[in-house]
Amino acid sequence: MGLVLALAAVLWGLGALTGTPRRLRLGMIAGLWGAVVLGHLVLREGHPVRLAMGGSAALWLLLGGAAVAVLAYRAGLERLRRRAGARAVDPEKKPLFSEAELGRYARHIVLREIGGPGQKALKQARVLVIGAGGLGSPVLLYLAAAGVGTIGVIDDDEVDNSNLQRQVIHRDTDIGLPKVQSAQRAMLAQNPNITVRPYARRLAPEIAADLFADYDLILDGTDNFATRYLVNATATALGKPLISGALAQWEGQLSVFDPARGAPCYQCVFPQAPAPGLVPSCAEAGVLGPLPGVVGAMMAVEAIKVITGAGRALRGEMLIYDALYGESRKIMLSARPDCPVCGAKGERDDQPVAG
Repeated sequence: MGLVLALAAVLWGLGALTGTPRRLRLGMIAGLWGAVVLGHLVLREGHPVRLAMGGSAALWLLLGGAAVAVLAYRAGLERLRRRAGARAVDPEKKPLFSEAELGRYARHIVLREIGGPGQKALKQARVLVIGAGGLGSPVLLYLAAAGVGTIGVIDDDEVDNSNLQRQVIHRDTDIGLPKVQSAQRAMLAQNPNITVRPYARRLAPEIAADLFADYDLILDGTDNFATRYLVNATATALGKPLISGALAQWEGQLSVFDPARGAPCYQCVFPQAPAPGLVPSCAEAGVLGPLPGVVGAMMAVEAIKVITGAGRALRGEMLIYDALYGESRKIMLSARPDCPVCGAKGERDDQPVAG
């Protein structure tokens, strides 16, 4: 048997030295193997040549079968590699995430509740943020960092020196710029893999419906009741989930208003705006600088939960945070059957808005 193996090694080596193609060398080895098996079949048992070749064909048949299995396995792997390579270079089938994005979002992807499907939902989601001020600043930055694919931001204001105490998306050099322009610059600097749509204008009834229709989820960080009621009525009419936050001095609150999925709307909880002058503005009453960051980050968390379907969003609940005493509490919210905005809405199952 050793003689045959030595002969096979000589044939392979001579073929390599002379530049014989690999397939032809394999053919010569296969021919040698066939001659050995044939010799065992035609020569009588105990023949000297047969003894020199191992004495039995069984061992050579096993060896040949193992060689065929290895070659078939390698051929299969090579075929899979070629198919994978063809898909990789196919311009019609580009990967959803680049290698850099996979590294960037790795901490999300390893979370069981988000994973790859959740990160894909974030990339494909379209989120509109109303206001690029105190609440809008952390919301926009964290949505950009999380990899939300398309983020719209609407605000008609410009960056003022007094904003910089709490509106962390803006810088001193941005004073005088439209807030949406300053916010866009900061978001793309944080994550160039997203699309930012800035709208440097006030949200008005004549544009609200068309604007909201382009998005899956609405976040409201405005500081006046007229805009809040407009945002709520438009989002409810279009069946869009609305995440709303509010601030006052040391206290903040947020909730997910989503009548299309069984939760109350904003006007169920606040049927009427308070009388003028009853609720002082931040400029009049003051607001703790980090407070918008805390509440805005919570709003971004709720947005990610709504988009990915992770956990339980604050539908039908309001989270209230008291920074002065370090306390938080939740209160249950109920829909009002006589609500002029959502009173006729039927309940639906709780589903993620993008996936």
